[in-house]
Amino acid sequence: MGDLLLPWVEKYRPSQIKDIVGNEETVSRLQSIAIDGNLPNIIISGPPGTGKTTSILCLAQALLGPAYKEAVYELNASDERKLEVVRDKIKKFAAKKVTLPPGRHKIIILDEADSMTAGAQQALRRIMEINSATTRFALACNQSTKIIEPIQSRCAVLRYTRLSDEQILKRLKEVMTIENVPYHENGLEALLHTADGDMRQALNNLQATHSGFGLVNNDNVFKVCEQPHPAIVTMMLSACAECKYKEAYAQMDVLWSKGYASTDILTTMFRVCKTIYAIPEYQRLEFIKEIGISNMRASAGMNTLVQLTGLLARLCDVSRVMMKK
Repeated sequence: MGDLLLPWVEKYRPSQIKDIVGNEETVSRLQSIAIDGNLPNIIISGPPGTGKTTSILCLAQALLGPAYKEAVYELNASDERKLEVVRDKIKKFAAKKVTLPPGRHKIIILDEADSMTAGAQQALRRIMEINSATTRFALACNQSTKIIEPIQSRCAVLRYTRLSDEQILKRLKEVMTIENVPYHENGLEALLHTADGDMRQALNNLQATHSGFGLVNNDNVFKVCEQPHPAIVTMMLSACAECKYKEAYAQMDVLWSKGYASTDILTTMFRVCKTIYAIPEYQRLEFIKEIGISNMRASAGMNTLVQLTGLLARLCDVSRVMMKK
């Protein structure tokens, strides 16, 4: 029963470096480190769901083998990021004596390290310096720029990018085959759209749709994910491209009446706009700029229907200017 309740993200998490999906060049560097055994302090930065934490765990497992449980300390820095935690828990583990094979080190894994306070990072820098002979640090973060310079200079920085649709699709099909998940092709397209390069999101959405509805198809995925349907957004943007404001507003009204938040509508507009190839590229770029400005306003609190309809009017104006050229 426990296996049935296990999230697929955990159930199908790679245990070896060679099984990690995407970012082949960076992953090959990790494989070289695992073979050589010469682990530096590392920072892996990149978007959520691209395999940063998984890569570090696989690397630690490859380097330490049976000694993994005793020689690895994992901490989610977003939950415990205060100065006291660094001074107490991390410092204590760094000073702990562990018997390891020659050339191997204890590993401290800090997930979401960019959430740590500046004071905690300064204390961490000092601990890294003092325990450099016995301990290595592996930091995972979304933005390496939020890590202070003294720590960055002591680490090898590896960067991950979003996964491609092809990479996510391949993994989804593997999981669906093992779990006997019935699906339609449009359901796969919907999963890829909602994931936006995030493998964790894709697997979570797949499992939620399957457990909720059984069949993975377009409508069921968007019901589970509560995201505006791309077909409606496509019609809305296409209407704007032809300066048909009333038609565009009718589609916006449908989304708003269903209770979607303006930020969700704008995010979907941004994703869809990049893929409407019937609209010329220069026009799409102007659309994306206007959508970005509206998203900034919505994030600042101006998230009303008036703002969204104003955006539609501006998109129609952009199209009108384009037509005159």
